Amino acid sequence: MIDEEIKEVLKKNGYNINEDSETRIKTMIQSIQDNNEFHNLEYVLQWFGKKRKESPMILEEIGINELEKWQVSQNTGNISHESGGFFEIIGLRISNSLDREVGNKGWTQPIIAKNEIGILGLIMKKFSNIPHFLLQAKAEPGNIEKLQLSPTLQATKSNLEQKHGGKKPLFVDYFENTEKNKIIYSKYQTEDGGRFYLKSNLNMIVEVSENEKIEIPDSFIWVTMYQIKQMILHHENLINPHVRSIISGF
Repeated sequence: MIDEEIKEVLKKNGYNINEDSETRIKTMIQSIQDNNEFHNLEYVLQWFGKKRKESPMILEEIGINELEKWQVSQNTGNISHESGGFFEIIGLRISNSLDREVGNKGWTQPIIAKNEIGILGLIMKKFSNIPHFLLQAKAEPGNIEKLQLSPTLQATKSNLEQKHGGKKPLFVDYFENTEKNKIIYSKYQTEDGGRFYLKSNLNMIVEVSENEKIEIPDSFIWVTMYQIKQMILHHENLINPHVRSIISGF
């Protein structure tokens, strides 16, 4: 196999091959060929373009005081959800930050707070011994063109606890109950510190058995690592930042 040939070449040139090296060699091979068992990259792009066009989501910008179930504190001005979950908008005063553009003058800013740890997860399954990853065409109000390709699971703690009064996210059991599945990757990754205060998420890749049947809703699609990287490199505003964060360590 080609990965064995690559390992032999590296060994002959003095490289130490360990488990991490072997994983990176396999990932490199996955990243350079379009060997999706179901559909090529052109189909994935057409499928996603169709999902964007068909999205029924309508957005309307409204005033903060018009928000349902959100409240503005009369004392602090902080914005929070009536359940106490999700997130809160607070204010910060920053000083003695000499390495920033404003120097020791500092600055003030609003920031998204509430140190809830969410789960950002990809299900991986091998078809014909080729790893495939389950992505979702997910509609979110801040997205350019409404939809982006997102992880299998993208959920805050409040989502998982159903504080919105709705259903639990799809596929959550694969990430909360991992005994029967193989954890390929599981690490906490920080969010953007300019917008989020003390915020991190658990990034995960979970491999399920090739024999396990998974019912895939119409808004989900199996793609390969090659296809993910091609869409990141060559297409604008298509792969969402959480997918990029997850695969950064893979």
